[in-house]
Amino acid sequence: MHKFVNISLESPTKQSSSKRKKHFQEIYSRYAKVKAAEQASRCSQCGVPFCQVHCPLNNNIPDWLKLTAENRLEEAYELSSATNNMPEVCGRICPQDRLCEGNCVIEQSGHGTVTIGSIEKYITENAWDQGWIKPIEIQKEKKHSVGIIGSGPAGLSAAEELRKKGYQVTIYDRNDRAGGLLIYGIPNFKLEKEIIIRRTNRLLQSGIEIKLNCEVGSTVSFSDIKKKHNAILIATGVYKPREINLNYNKFSNVVAALDFLTASNRKGLKDKVEEFDNGKLNSNKKNVVVIGGGDTAMDCVRTAVRQGAKSVKCLYRRDQKNMPGSQTEVLNAIEEGIEFHWLTLPIKYFGKKNVENVNIIKMQLGSQDETGRRQSEQLPGSEYEIKSDLIIEALGFDAENIPMMFNEPNLQVTQWGTILIDFQNMMSKIDGVFAAGDIVRGAGLVVWGIKDGRDAASNIHNYFEEKNSTVANLSSKKAAHAI
Repeated sequence: MHKFVNISLESPTKQSSSKRKKHFQEIYSRYAKVKAAEQASRCSQCGVPFCQVHCPLNNNIPDWLKLTAENRLEEAYELSSATNNMPEVCGRICPQDRLCEGNCVIEQSGHGTVTIGSIEKYITENAWDQGWIKPIEIQKEKKHSVGIIGSGPAGLSAAEELRKKGYQVTIYDRNDRAGGLLIYGIPNFKLEKEIIIRRTNRLLQSGIEIKLNCEVGSTVSFSDIKKKHNAILIATGVYKPREINLNYNKFSNVVAALDFLTASNRKGLKDKVEEFDNGKLNSNKKNVVVIGGGDTAMDCVRTAVRQGAKSVKCLYRRDQKNMPGSQTEVLNAIEEGIEFHWLTLPIKYFGKKNVENVNIIKMQLGSQDETGRRQSEQLPGSEYEIKSDLIIEALGFDAENIPMMFNEPNLQVTQWGTILIDFQNMMSKIDGVFAAGDIVRGAGLVVWGIKDGRDAASNIHNYFEEKNSTVANLSSKKAAHAI
């Protein structure tokens, strides 16, 4: 305890911007064993661990930091993975500056936060290296089966938790690889794909079936899946891109962020991607403008730099302090040469066959909105133009029309298009049909998807237990009546 007074904060080595701009590999090195223990020892083991309180998964952070400091790494991994199905993923892509690390007590006291995310990554990677992470061992197989629609963080986490209890689990996904946004939405420099493939392979080895290229509503009907399984979990995520509604002329060089990122990730996976090869979703030698201020926007600007863009500009209607994305990612982008236009809003696209210029107006901050961020207001007479060969709109995602896609009108949704559930048990209005993740809460963090998947698995288990209890009681009453 109190080693933070004498031991300074030291993050893993980060590659220089000049080097990392030339490739898509991760930019941070792993801690050496001694360094991980040293940095973990900086934890003050405070009585009220705000790091844990501000973690959506309520991870036992002080405890596994203490175990790491004592070189009890297998125990540290066991404790870390007890509450988190993908600790090495969260260690890489969670916005720790807004969650655990940002609320660390010694960070608040001015001594610099404990590097929780980097140590979490180290613990799990060491566990993989040592062979401690094995397929799930089932104590007793259960007859009940669960169909999970979607293989993102919520779907994969729910599948693992249900399989641990012995349930038969089948995952359905419309893509040709499992992982959802983890595989196609997040760039390699933040999350290399082998990390996700490794996790999904473990699930396959544990007896979970994953059906790919399987789009519910076209490849297979929702009603058929419902007949096949005793319960269904809808964990599709939200994929409908929000638009700024300026592309009246349907310019082909205005693209959605996810289309751009998916093309780049598929190329990294050695797929043939026609729209990348023909230049539509390729920023090489182009003046790129990205609109948005979240983590997806940061993924886009940093991807464009690595593709060899001539220039990359990011437009955001608020200032840096009020950006929704991770400040660490913003800093990385600035280091890599991205030009930020804070307090700016595009108001018109100009061009003949394609967009050639974007008309922008300056903004000013007014009163706070319901999230606590100050609202932006246009500043009259402040318009200017910038040149652009490619515009990437990274404005967030909305839910697709799931009832229509699934041809299931009884599946009720909220005014935002997300699936309506009873938050006490996560069940929809259809008996035995549950929902979790972004398709319930709206676009959010991976860590929230993992939590929702774990909670959904627990609720599905309780649903089966209640059913079994009801059947047992009925049988008992019939037997008593017969006597």
